[in-house]
Amino acid sequence: MAARLSLLVMAAGMGSRYGGLKQLDPVGPGGEVLLDYAVYDAKQAGLDRVVFLIRKDLETDFRKAIGKRYEGKIEVEYAFQELDDLPPGFVLPDGRKKPWGTGQAILAAGSVIRGGFVAINADDFYGRESYRLLYRHLTSPAGEGRGEFSMAGFRLDQTLSDHGTVTRGVCQSDANGFLVGVEEYFDLHPEGSKVKGRNQSGQERAFSGQDSVSMNCWGFNASIFPMLQEGFEAFLQQAGTHEKSEYLIPNAVGGWIREGKARVRVLPTSEKWAGMTYPEDKQRVADYLKGLVARGVYPNPLF
Repeated sequence: MAARLSLLVMAAGMGSRYGGLKQLDPVGPGGEVLLDYAVYDAKQAGLDRVVFLIRKDLETDFRKAIGKRYEGKIEVEYAFQELDDLPPGFVLPDGRKKPWGTGQAILAAGSVIRGGFVAINADDFYGRESYRLLYRHLTSPAGEGRGEFSMAGFRLDQTLSDHGTVTRGVCQSDANGFLVGVEEYFDLHPEGSKVKGRNQSGQERAFSGQDSVSMNCWGFNASIFPMLQEGFEAFLQQAGTHEKSEYLIPNAVGGWIREGKARVRVLPTSEKWAGMTYPEDKQRVADYLKGLVARGVYPNPLF
C-alpha cells in the first residue's frame, strides 16, 4: 500500500506569535480562521490527513481550540517540537530558550510521517491550486526520488500588503524549472508597474512582479528526514552553542541544492497568497475570502 500523504502544519510558535491560541482571528464569513482553509484545500487536493507540529505545553489548548475543529472531517495527528529533542551526544546549552527552527520542526514530524507531505505555515492562505500542484508532484515518479522536492512559487505581486512593505525570498530557477537559489529582499512595495525592494547588501532592485517567491509552501518526500538528521547534527556542531541560531528549512534546502543532494521543482501558482502582516490586512483578507465564497469557490460555512 502506498504511503499516505499528509499536510504538515508548523504551529509550534503559534502561542507566542499570537499571544495565545484564543487570539486566532476569524476572517471567513462563517467565522473561519486561515488554517481552516488550509485544511479544507489540502483535503480537496487529495491529502489524507493533517499533522500539527506543536509544542507539548500547547497540546491541551491546541487540541481544544484547533484540533477538535477537524474531528470527523480529516484524520488528525500531532508531533512535537521541543528544545531538548536533540540527537544523541548533544545537550541543550544553558540559557537556550529560542526554538531550533523549521528544520528541527520538520525533523520532529518524522515520528508520525512516513510518506510525502506538504509543509506550510499555520497562519497563511495558499489557495487550493497550490496544494493540487504539490499533490501532483508528490504522487508522480518525479517526486519519489531521494532529494526530489518541490515548492509552490507565488507571484511576487500576489504577496504584497496594502499597508506597508514586506520581505520575500525571491527565487532563481534554471531553464528546467528547478530552484537554483533564494535571495531575501526587504522593503518590497509596488511603485508604478514595478515592485521595488533591496537585498541584504542594500542594493535596490525593481521587479516585474511576476517573479516567483517562496512563501514556505513545500512538497517533501520521506527522504528529507535522514537528510535533516545529518544536517541538524552538523548545524549543532557548528552553531549549536549560539543563543539565537536556527536550523531553517530554506537554508538546509539551499545547501543541499548547492551540494547536488537535492532538487526542488518550482511549481508556479496563480493563487493569491493571503496573510496578515499588518493589523490592517485583516479586513483585506476577510474581503478576499468573502469574494471567493460569493463565487462558489468555498461553501459557507466551510465545514
